Amino acid sequence: MAVKVQIFSGRASQYLAESIALSYGIALGKVSVQQFSDGEFQPCFEENIRGSDVYIVQSTFSPSDNLMELLMLVDAARRASARQIVAVMPYFGYARQDRKDRPRVSIASKLVANLLSTAGVTRIITLDLHADQIQGFFDVPVDHLYASSIFIPYIKELNLKNITFASPDVGGTRRAGSYAKFFNTDFVICYKTRSKPNEIGTMALVGKWKAATSSSSTTSSIPQER
Repeated sequence: MAVKVQIFSGRASQYLAESIALSYGIALGKVSVQQFSDGEFQPCFEENIRGSDVYIVQSTFSPSDNLMELLMLVDAARRASARQIVAVMPYFGYARQDRKDRPRVSIASKLVANLLSTAGVTRIITLDLHADQIQGFFDVPVDHLYASSIFIPYIKELNLKNITFASPDVGGTRRAGSYAKFFNTDFVICYKTRSKPNEIGTMALVGKWKAATSSSSTTSSIPQER
C-alpha cells in the first residue's frame, strides 16, 4: 500500500506551501488556528493524518510565535499518529546563534534543534543555513538545500561583466567562494568586529577582485555602520 503524502503550512509560509503542494499535485492540507484571549493559540489539523508522511512548511523568523506554532504542529502530528513528520523550514530562525561568542550565552540554534527533536520531527528540510555545522545539532536527517540552484541561472541571464562576489561575514565565505568558483571570478570578505550586539565596531574588506584591466587585492577599512 502506497504511503499517503500530505503537505500542511503554518501561518508564516502559507503562499510557499501552496506553491509546493501545487507542484506536487495535491491540495494543501487544512489547518485551523484557534486564538485565545490571553494571546495563546492552538493549531489543529482538520483532516486525518494517521499513517501519512506529513510535511509541515513553516519559516521561523521573528516573532517567536512562528517557531512555537511549528513545534505545536509537529507535536500534534506525532499525537495523531503520522508515519513521518518532516519540518520544511525555508528560514531557520536563531541559526546565527550557533556558538558561544562570549561567556554565559545560549547556543540557541542547538536549543531549537533539541526542541524540534523532542516535539517529534523525523526529518528537517532547510535552506542556506548560516553555518553548515548546525546540521550536526540534530540526531535526525537534515536536508540542507542551497539557493544557488535558483540564483546561479538568474545571475547568468544578467550577463554581468567583471563580477565579484562578497560575503558579509566570515561565515558566508564558503558560499561566496562557491559562487565565485562557478563563475570563475574572485570574491571578497567583510571582516567585522562588534562592540555590542547589532552594532559593528570596525569592518574591513578583505580579498581581491578582477578589475577591468587587471586583478587587484585589498584590505581596506570601511566606516563604522550607523
